[in-house]
Amino acid sequence: MTTKAYGAYAADKPLQALDIERRAPGPRDVQIEIAYCGVCHSDLHTVRSEWGGTRYPCVPGHEIVGHVSAVGSEVGGFKVGDTVGVGCMVDSCRHCAACDEGLEQYCENGFVGTYNGRTADAPGHTLGGYSQRIVVDEKFVLKIRHPESQLAAVAPLLCAGITTYSPLRHWKVGPGSKVGVVGIGGLGHMGVKLAHAMGAHVVAFTTSDSKRQAALELGANEVVVSRNADEMKAHAGSFDFILNTVAASHSLDAYTSLLKRDGSMVLVGVPEHPHPSPNIGNLIFKRRAIAGSLIGGIAETQEMLDFCAEHGIVSDIEMIRAQQIDEAYDRMVKGDVKYRFVIDNKSLAG
Repeated sequence: MTTKAYGAYAADKPLQALDIERRAPGPRDVQIEIAYCGVCHSDLHTVRSEWGGTRYPCVPGHEIVGHVSAVGSEVGGFKVGDTVGVGCMVDSCRHCAACDEGLEQYCENGFVGTYNGRTADAPGHTLGGYSQRIVVDEKFVLKIRHPESQLAAVAPLLCAGITTYSPLRHWKVGPGSKVGVVGIGGLGHMGVKLAHAMGAHVVAFTTSDSKRQAALELGANEVVVSRNADEMKAHAGSFDFILNTVAASHSLDAYTSLLKRDGSMVLVGVPEHPHPSPNIGNLIFKRRAIAGSLIGGIAETQEMLDFCAEHGIVSDIEMIRAQQIDEAYDRMVKGDVKYRFVIDNKSLAG
């Protein structure tokens, strides 16, 4: 089925309107008319081939919400008209140890990304959510229970939401936890909201005093300007957990020294250049840990969506038309968005 989309034919070309082909739904497939698609920093890195390995034409987008328009004959969990989402994955091997545990994001044979992943469908790689519709195996489709009026702001939960929810759950954040969130951007603002809803005492770290009020409004109990040595020192050795969302190279020591004995700092941002090597003594003498975390499995992503629906949590967004995407990328690089762009996919019609 021919579908209108927005993508790029080369790393140095702007995104443009293009027509793509979507497969007819197979027995276990769900066809989704996409209402909104969030804009992730990964979209920019991929379409501009900053990580290498991009296949063209590239149609990004893995924060997808919309409505079911057709289902295959063997689909049991979805029906036409359902409000659904698709995140960063559309398949995995389904038989490795990770997949067996519902951790498809760590599939030992590599999960299939919603875009730029290898597939039998033309053109040989997956094409993402900057498009009018998508066809996905039902096992990788998620139910959305938020009201229709919030649907655009739900879209970033499919990446920014689960990227921050998964480590908070894995490290058992809850009432009594003191949690730091480093960076108040697309990921960080979700981390603050989620940790607050889980009952933690949340401290937001920002390099900019101008973000102090905004962080408090997101649910932070306290805000620390990380450039202020006295403010940082006041929290030394006091955190159970720190979620570091910053994707730029920086010294990790300033934050590891804030952890309690047995505290962990988890990195979810991938910097263009490596972080300076951390001070190992800082880790050894308090049994502190630096760890990483990648999105979440399908079951956990559904858990996150249900948690957010129950607590009234959505992303803070700015809506754009597909035709504004290059301008949005430029603004995203400058940090000029509060806190996530979302494409109104109706704009793809022209």
